[in-house]
Amino acid sequence: MNDKYLTVSAVTRYLKHKIEDDSNLRNLFIKGEISNFKAHSSGHFYFSIKDENSIIKAIMFSANAKKLNFIPTDGMKILVMGSVSVYEATGNYQIYVNELIEDGIGNLYIAFEKLKEKLSAEGLFDLKYKKEIPAYPKKIGIITASTGAAIKDILSTIKRRYPICETYLFPCLVQGETASIDINNKIKQADNFGLDVIIVGRGGGSFEDMNCFNDETLARTVFMAKTPIISAVGHEIDYTIIDFVSDLRAPTPTGAAEMAVPNILDLNNTIKQYNIRLNEVIINNINYKKLLMDSIKNSFVIKNPMLMYNNKKQEIDLKTEKISNIIKQLINNKNEKIKSYKNSFVIKNPNIIYKNRIINLNRLIEKLELLNPLSILKRGYNITYKNNKIIKTIKEVKINDKINIKYFDGSLEAIIERIGE
Repeated sequence: MNDKYLTVSAVTRYLKHKIEDDSNLRNLFIKGEISNFKAHSSGHFYFSIKDENSIIKAIMFSANAKKLNFIPTDGMKILVMGSVSVYEATGNYQIYVNELIEDGIGNLYIAFEKLKEKLSAEGLFDLKYKKEIPAYPKKIGIITASTGAAIKDILSTIKRRYPICETYLFPCLVQGETASIDINNKIKQADNFGLDVIIVGRGGGSFEDMNCFNDETLARTVFMAKTPIISAVGHEIDYTIIDFVSDLRAPTPTGAAEMAVPNILDLNNTIKQYNIRLNEVIINNINYKKLLMDSIKNSFVIKNPMLMYNNKKQEIDLKTEKISNIIKQLINNKNEKIKSYKNSFVIKNPNIIYKNRIINLNRLIEKLELLNPLSILKRGYNITYKNNKIIKTIKEVKINDKINIKYFDGSLEAIIERIGE
């Protein structure tokens, strides 16, 4: 009865032979757009080829990949030559690419690069605008699909690493035409929720699937948000616009959770280390104080307190004696000066000061007499005035001028009649 039932391997192997025997599928030429490109460490290229309606997996082994003069990227339009076969382990059919030619870049990728260049020129990607992620967040908002691997990975990672943190899910669409609007609204809602940090993201997918995160309005909302935002869209090789504008970019949703919270085990170990160091410091300080106290208790001064008193008393006596000697010396100096004044020639002969001052006064009077103009007139000289001004030269007078001549004992008035030659 069971003989008519085939195993999965048998069916898969049959289909594989059928496809490989079809001559139309041996040398197949396909054109489409690259998606989910991955360059394996072995040198093989794994990717998908898609158009508007369908998608097919592809692999290019390292021997053929080495011949390429360009690096394939998501969104790149290509022309492919290869053969179709079935990969028995998964039962999926795929194309084994022998030749790969670039046929231009997809429209989505072109739009992505243009928006990236525009926002970068405006400064939305600048590091100076990046907000710091709190070291010990209390509340974390998560904006992603309510089902799927992303939310499970984020929640499990946070619970494992930092279970004391509260998480709030803001479920949203993560692909499709209206996804960017939904994500944008949820970010605005979360930004006013009093959170410490927000994680925005989704699991892996094609470039087209993640294109909702390349929206300009969404990028500006992320930039203007007051709450720090961590982006976690796709895998490590996947980049979207919000990865550049967010405050921190994580390679995966799990990585975002690890970046958002510390590891409580590490914190406990750190606290234990601080506790050990603190105890050591306290014990060392107590021991030091004990040694200091013992040193003071055993000091010579404490054991002989009167010695300190006697030393101070002796010091006071020495200073008192020194001050007394200084006072006596000052008094002696003053007495010596007084004696000197009493025995001075001036004190014993006070008239000598008066006589000297009379002599000096007479000398000053003689000098004044020499300078007195009246004394000059006594010797026969006179002074001639015109209009109360002294005449110094004959050029200052003319015929009929009235002049005044000053003598020692009086003055005369005269009129100029003739000027001598």
